[in-house]
Amino acid sequence: MADTNKPLLIKRYASRRLYNTETSDYVTLEDIAIFIREGREVQIVDLKSGDDLTRQYLLQIIAEHESRGESVLPVDVLTDLVRSYTSQAASVVPQFLQASFDMLREGQTKAMENIGKASPIANMPGFEAMRAQQEAFFKAMTGGMIPGAGKPEGENGKDSDDLGEIKDQLAALQEKLSKLGK
Repeated sequence: MADTNKPLLIKRYASRRLYNTETSDYVTLEDIAIFIREGREVQIVDLKSGDDLTRQYLLQIIAEHESRGESVLPVDVLTDLVRSYTSQAASVVPQFLQASFDMLREGQTKAMENIGKASPIANMPGFEAMRAQQEAFFKAMTGGMIPGAGKPEGENGKDSDDLGEIKDQLAALQEKLSKLGK
């Protein structure tokens, strides 16, 4: 049985074929995308050199989805990313993106928690199945990283204070980016 706590090791052969070391079979980029959507971490290495190729293949998966019309990244965001590679903003961009995705995951977690709370919808037949599908969707969208899922809300409005703090941090990051872009 596979150990899902450690990354799934995929080896790239000289023929550029990708080999799943757990199942001893060849996989495609779409297979790798499915593993990731299911919450599995992957590591792709070149068999001969041992170089880590994970980032390169993840970018290729994103590019293929974008080219098929499954656009998630607006052109403005892609343009800003390209600009960030040639500017001083490159040092701020990774932290900004990480903070943004963390905030997205937290918002999705809160939404899932609120769906199940004393709502008339919660009594509808099939609601639990719908909720489970929504959770699976959020998990896939966030790479399986939904922090605090199932945790109760903090007392005395602590959660809303945290959200305000995150918004302030995001605004500060945006201000820094705009200053660096000038």
